[in-house]
Amino acid sequence: MKMRNATTLPCFLLLVCLLAGGACDAFAGGAPQVKEARFWTAPDHTRAVLDLSGAVEYRAFSLHSPERVVVDIKGARLRASLDGFEKNDPVLKDVRYGRPKAGTLRLVMDVREKVRIRSFLLKPMQGKPYRLVIDLLRAEDEEKVVARASDKASRPIVIAVDAGHGGEDPGASGPHRIREKDITLAVAKRFAAEINRTPGMRAVLTRKGDYYLGLKKRVRIARKAKADLMISVHADAVKQRNVSGASVYTLSEKGASDRVAALLAKKENSSDAVGGVMPGEIEDPLVKSILADLIKRDSLNSAELLAQQILKHIGRVGPVKYHAPKHARFVVLTAAEIPSVLVELDYISNPKRERLLRSAKHQNRLASALLAASRTFLKQQGRLPPTQVGRDAPQRRSSLNRKSSEHPPT
Repeated sequence: MKMRNATTLPCFLLLVCLLAGGACDAFAGGAPQVKEARFWTAPDHTRAVLDLSGAVEYRAFSLHSPERVVVDIKGARLRASLDGFEKNDPVLKDVRYGRPKAGTLRLVMDVREKVRIRSFLLKPMQGKPYRLVIDLLRAEDEEKVVARASDKASRPIVIAVDAGHGGEDPGASGPHRIREKDITLAVAKRFAAEINRTPGMRAVLTRKGDYYLGLKKRVRIARKAKADLMISVHADAVKQRNVSGASVYTLSEKGASDRVAALLAKKENSSDAVGGVMPGEIEDPLVKSILADLIKRDSLNSAELLAQQILKHIGRVGPVKYHAPKHARFVVLTAAEIPSVLVELDYISNPKRERLLRSAKHQNRLASALLAASRTFLKQQGRLPPTQVGRDAPQRRSSLNRKSSEHPPT
């Protein structure tokens, strides 16, 4: 009877481990496991992210005829599905796996064209495990996704609209699991559509889909587009469910205006580590030389005026948490020659505000408020395009509700 109990217990534990997805290292020989695989499609690359049970040794390389990317992970076991990529992905065609030799897990990514590989291992942080990131970079230059501005004398006013977070970095989450990255992208797209419907103005979206974009790359896109303004869209969250209201932040030259601004800047600046930027690529926004070499010293003052207008106009749509702009060292605002602001639309942690933030109608109102604030600021600066000078801000409804009679005859 004792012999039977001795053999039944290990079998029972093994069964529990198998039902738990093979999470027990005792029966896997302590081998690191690939627990989940996620794929993100960006305009210039496709990203694969592998969640790991621990640190690994790996090697990534290309093979040709046909084109494919191989990732060998030493001693690893696969516990994840590899079919989560978009079937119409412009780069990735298929993902396979095998064991070319004992003790090596091989992942093979069949690709549609030659790619450049960028890979790195991220350490655990903010509840995320070890992650192996493999970027398949397209041959075309990363900045080709940005439309070039026409001749400065005749070009329209360009507003860079930055949807915060994305991909591996969901940002804050609401009580009903609405993710900040989805709200920011929805509002950013609506805001960009409002801008593009305004004569003499053009929008450049830094992020157009659900993928992560490094903070400094967002800045580079705005600069490449020769943006006149940059507005980064976010949604805040705190533990208290009853807190609500919008707030606006600008870049600080001397440090955060208060503890709230400092904590928010620390959280937003950590997005690169969460979203996945190769170690060493993150630039320190606190270096004084960044602010010492400003092309336009008055851009910080201009950003302050823009922030005031946003608070004024967004206050007509919903509550405002802080009625004066706050300041901190946000990496995404370091294109200091461009008046740049970070807007927290509301608190996604508040159930009532979360429901509003996911409402298309409320998103349209927020987008219209951001446009009205931008136009008022440009008018104050004497920078409205000729087609807009002397005109009041156009009263627009959502494109879903526009009547055919509103369109000019063709």
